Amino acid sequence: MKNHHRLLLSLVLGACAGLVCHGFANSEALQIFNRYLMEPIGQIFLRLIFMIVVPMVMSGLMLGVYQLSNHHGLARVAQRTLFFTLLASSASVAVGISLVNLAQPGVGLDISQMLGDSSGVNKIQQNVAQAKPVVQSLLEIIPKNPFASATQALEGEMLSLMFFSLAFGAALAATNGDKPSRWVGLLEETYAACLLIVDTAMKLAPIAVFALVFQSTFKFGHHILFSLGFYVLVVVTGLLIQQTVVYSMLLRFFTRIKPLSFFRQCRDVYLYAFATASSNATLPRSLELAEQDLKLRPEVARFVLTIGSTANQNGTALFEGITVLFLAQVYGVDLSLAQQVQVVLMSILAGIGTAGVPGGSLPLIMILTQQVGIPAEGMGLILGVDRFLDMCRTTLNVSGDLVIAALVDQPEQQRR
Repeated sequence: MKNHHRLLLSLVLGACAGLVCHGFANSEALQIFNRYLMEPIGQIFLRLIFMIVVPMVMSGLMLGVYQLSNHHGLARVAQRTLFFTLLASSASVAVGISLVNLAQPGVGLDISQMLGDSSGVNKIQQNVAQAKPVVQSLLEIIPKNPFASATQALEGEMLSLMFFSLAFGAALAATNGDKPSRWVGLLEETYAACLLIVDTAMKLAPIAVFALVFQSTFKFGHHILFSLGFYVLVVVTGLLIQQTVVYSMLLRFFTRIKPLSFFRQCRDVYLYAFATASSNATLPRSLELAEQDLKLRPEVARFVLTIGSTANQNGTALFEGITVLFLAQVYGVDLSLAQQVQVVLMSILAGIGTAGVPGGSLPLIMILTQQVGIPAEGMGLILGVDRFLDMCRTTLNVSGDLVIAALVDQPEQQRR
């Protein structure tokens, strides 16, 4: 059985078991079972992911910025690639945030009543209420001590760590010029090791999904399942808007390409991306399509698509924004406008350092939830459907790579 089938089966079994046990929630034996078996299993999985967040974010962002800033001397192409990457990612997050605020898929679950003890929710809400003023938050994006930010990343210093990583990556490119940097090899090995740990953790995911979903349904009952289905609908709707509206507008405004014809030429790559749920695995096919079918200049296509497989994850950025706000609604956390702006900024930046492999966005999603005081255990609500959503958002990521390659290539052809 394939891993995504195991995850879906674990989701169903965990939900069914949790629902059945929810009817006997007062049983001391079930309380012990949940506290001393299910909770530790879920925590082991979460900690495996948490422990590699800092090195993965730092190495991923530094590599992304280094490659965008200085790659085979294509400074102009790199600048246009960065511009369109940020533009598309910003649009995707804006679409996601708008949808989740309009549809409010997580609203309607009174967690405090379901638990019979509102102390946990009250603590979360107090943490949100104690948020710093906007000006102070903006100033603290620039860290005084990046090492301190790294050690405190899980407690709220991730944005400053991201700023340092971006600045260091840009400085690394400017310092080395066209010369190969010894830092790059170290960063690439660090990033590869982090991906290996993520891959190992994902092999344990079916058991963890069962445990985490069991905890949620055991505590909350069937009410949580309705919001989960609505959440999936909101994510898919946002991805479709980004694909059919935002990408079409970018192609029409910046190029002479007809969007429908462009998408039709790319449909085989879309299917491959959907099946593999991996931008990296789809990259060879995307390169072939860009050069042979879309007739893009090889040097431009190779640069943009290679960088884009890691740096242009606007489908993932949209998903991250929706997920954080959905979980905030589920846990009754009322985020201010400033905090939603923080989620937007972090989702855009996180897209640069997100791994182009199945489950690669999982660590950064957890960090985003932590930034606004949402328990990491909330991830258990979406892990079971994450594979399907991963397939959908990967398709959008790959589509975005091809769109940006076309946007960058058109002016370059006119210069010739």
